[in-house]
Amino acid sequence: MSKPTDNPADPFKKALANATKVMADDSDLTVSYSVDPSGLSGDSMRLPQVSRRMTREEVLLARGTADALALRHRFHDEGVHARYAPPGDMARDLYEAMETARCEAVGARDMPGTATNIDAKIAADAARLGFERITRSADAPLPAAAGYLIRHLATGRDMPPGAQNVMDLWRGFIEEQAGGTLEALQETLADQAAFARFARKIIEDLGYGDQLGDDPDRPDEDQEDEAEETGEEDDPDSQGEDDSEGDEAEADPERDQDDQQDAQQAQVSQDEMADQEMDEEAELPEGEAPLDPPPPPPASEADPGYMVYDTTHDEEIRAEELADPVELERLRAYLDQQLEPLKGAVSRLANKLQRRLQAQQSRSWEFDLEEGILDAGRLARVVANPTTPLSFKMEKDTEFRDTVVTILLDNSGSMRGRPISIAAICADVLARTLERCSVKVEILGFTTRAWKGGQSREAWLAAGRPQLPGRLNDLRHIIYKSADAPMRRTRDNLGLMMKEGLLKENIDGEALEWAHRRTVARREARKILMVISDGAPVDDSTLSVNPANYLEKHLRNVIAMIERRKQVELLAIGIGHDVTRYYERAVTITDADQLAGAMIEQLAALFDSDPRARARVMGIRRAG
Repeated sequence: MSKPTDNPADPFKKALANATKVMADDSDLTVSYSVDPSGLSGDSMRLPQVSRRMTREEVLLARGTADALALRHRFHDEGVHARYAPPGDMARDLYEAMETARCEAVGARDMPGTATNIDAKIAADAARLGFERITRSADAPLPAAAGYLIRHLATGRDMPPGAQNVMDLWRGFIEEQAGGTLEALQETLADQAAFARFARKIIEDLGYGDQLGDDPDRPDEDQEDEAEETGEEDDPDSQGEDDSEGDEAEADPERDQDDQQDAQQAQVSQDEMADQEMDEEAELPEGEAPLDPPPPPPASEADPGYMVYDTTHDEEIRAEELADPVELERLRAYLDQQLEPLKGAVSRLANKLQRRLQAQQSRSWEFDLEEGILDAGRLARVVANPTTPLSFKMEKDTEFRDTVVTILLDNSGSMRGRPISIAAICADVLARTLERCSVKVEILGFTTRAWKGGQSREAWLAAGRPQLPGRLNDLRHIIYKSADAPMRRTRDNLGLMMKEGLLKENIDGEALEWAHRRTVARREARKILMVISDGAPVDDSTLSVNPANYLEKHLRNVIAMIERRKQVELLAIGIGHDVTRYYERAVTITDADQLAGAMIEQLAALFDSDPRARARVMGIRRAG
């Protein structure tokens, strides 16, 4: 018999796992729950974590994700999918989105209850990506819109609001370009190979036919015949030319001798010109710049292979420049109102941290000195014999007094709501606490200026879409509080995180490299950099035209560089996301409400004078 559990969510998880196996028609399927992104790999399925509270949103998201992945496992053949998959990035994204919609639509025919559950998943994903607020088709992802339209036409169901908005922005264009092809949708749904050919035709109609690659249904004999024909056409010509040259040489030996003499004279002239050029170069004055300009520096010091298409529109900006003082004051008041119930708990934790720091500050003394403060414990001896030496004491300098802490906050759209509110208030409280203990604090944030690429993407499109352009969005790095600014003057700046439309996409690697450069440039002896994020780097514009791991690889290289140089002590906190995969010192929390405690424990461990205590807190969270 299984051991009883106190977690009220366990029976639901078990029932959902069993139902998922039945729906997927695979009793050997392994179903697990994790804070990592959901997905399907072979016979293993990973679903969103369900907490003890079992909120309605958690339950609906888990059921919708389970249904969607189970239907893909049941109705999807990876071999057929790979055969017809196009090599181009945009074409492949369209192909993937339409195949996902096909699996869900076929499942909805046989099991109508799955449609409602998957609607909840689509609604959650659309809300996380901010689809409801998009007003231009250029800002909406075309692959997502195509997938939504296929599902809508196949099932007749209306899409959730955010998904409906994205679909409507692109629907006119899709139906105008591919309306005739869409008429064959119902006939191809049940046959994956037929649907794959249908999807490739849609992609061609939308103008991405150049990304489809070779036709997988084309017979191999045709290609061999073409190669043979090409060979037959090329060989006679080349052979004829060689033969004709040989015949001419044999027929006129005197002409051949003259040609050799001319060639020798030409070679002598070229050698003389080369020597003259070398002499001229040797006579250049010292310090003169070379003719060829030096190559531009790499976009990333940590990864020379990392490319950025256009940095013209990137910005490093202070928070007060993104909103006027009246708006910042209003946003700060809104932030305080949102987190009123939490402020008491955070303040208690902050006071605990302050007591630990001040205890180290004020309890370290050197005794038996010849000068300093009179030691009260030696007072009787001094009265009896005023000439007694070594009767003074002096307070030691605190080791961590000369310290700066940089807090780097993920300002991506997925942090919207409670996570960003709690991150802002925790940064505020920590800054005030450390400031009282003579520790400098800098608060930074990172996001992008636009969804799905900004002016960088427009420039790339105008240039004809060159292959592998690198990062393809405009960065926005925000300084909420510089290390030298007092907290009382920058308090309202943190309210900017509540501003509608600020939070967009996250390119973590460049933001971390930026924060590291700022921290290294500080004069303090000890430097600490704390990163707070809720996910891996994501920028749809960049990832749609580069390898899928492009941003993640760069982030890993930046982290490796920082940890290798050891100029800055780096640690990270992941909100609902396993950041131990990236950072050596890291902790993952499943609920944003735990952020305050995690931040304070991490900082307290770093400031602890006992190395064994630091190891107990930091070591258990190291990446395995």
